[in-house]
Amino acid sequence: MRAVRYERFGPADVLRVVDLPEPTVRPDEVLVKVRAASVGAGEAAIRAGRLRRIMRHRPPAGVGNDFAGRVEAVGAQTQRFREGDAVWGVMPHLTFGSTAEYVAVPERLLSLAPTTVGLVEAAALPSSGTTVLTALTQKVQLPAKQRLLVRGASGGVGSIAVQLGRALGAHVTALAGAHNLDWVRELGADEVVDYRTDAVKNLAPFDVIIDSVGTDPQSFRRLLSRDGKMLALAIDTANLLGTFVFIARGSIARSRKVVSFSNDPSTEQLEALARYVEKGAIRPLVDTVFPMDDIVEAHRRIEAGGVRGKYVIDVCPPSPGSGR
Repeated sequence: MRAVRYERFGPADVLRVVDLPEPTVRPDEVLVKVRAASVGAGEAAIRAGRLRRIMRHRPPAGVGNDFAGRVEAVGAQTQRFREGDAVWGVMPHLTFGSTAEYVAVPERLLSLAPTTVGLVEAAALPSSGTTVLTALTQKVQLPAKQRLLVRGASGGVGSIAVQLGRALGAHVTALAGAHNLDWVRELGADEVVDYRTDAVKNLAPFDVIIDSVGTDPQSFRRLLSRDGKMLALAIDTANLLGTFVFIARGSIARSRKVVSFSNDPSTEQLEALARYVEKGAIRPLVDTVFPMDDIVEAHRRIEAGGVRGKYVIDVCPPSPGSGR
């Protein structure tokens, strides 16, 4: 099978499309023929080696954490899926390699894909969507009418947070670049603010803040109400020690708590995300679809910033007449 790999840490140019053996399927696993996989915002830092001190991830390695595709084969102990099912899912926790023609993953990391969108679109959601779903429905249990601030509202996580916050009945304030404000407003934000302006400092206290940027978190924590919570969903790779000190201190604070977690979704969370998509409350937002051979360009552009939603890699284009 064809897959994206890199043999050493480095710039986007270290990525190669190579031929690898098709994965074997263990009794509790499902073999998926991948239709598409997304490019995670943090993958460039991992590939460059900027997180090597805190992650065991080492090359040679693959890229891609989530995917959508069709079941090719099932292990003897699996029960949920049949050959041909359209599914989406994630790789095992803190592993990568979904940008490949086939992946074999535990059954618990899959669910049926939403029926209202195509598989290429669906591939933009499993990782970022379940991250936001866990954050707002489990870690803080966001009630209706609370004030939610979304930092990085035009990105893969932030754009989903705006949509889910609106679906949960929160008053959503979104921070984004000036050229993205109208786009973010269309996602359902009640207020949109250019993050580069001084207006950010004058925003009213918030009950919940989702930070998908990571830099200068203390300035944004000050915008919380006394009982508010800040969901730190990104880290500043240029200041790892400072980030972890901030999170550690904030997690034990009596007020303006900081909450952080490493997303590891279950089938149930993926199913819940699919229901939101099928109801129209969340829609996948695909900035650009790249063929697998253009993976280097996709990583260069993710490092440059400015993505609206997610970049998606078209791994196995369908043959004519074969549908999604």
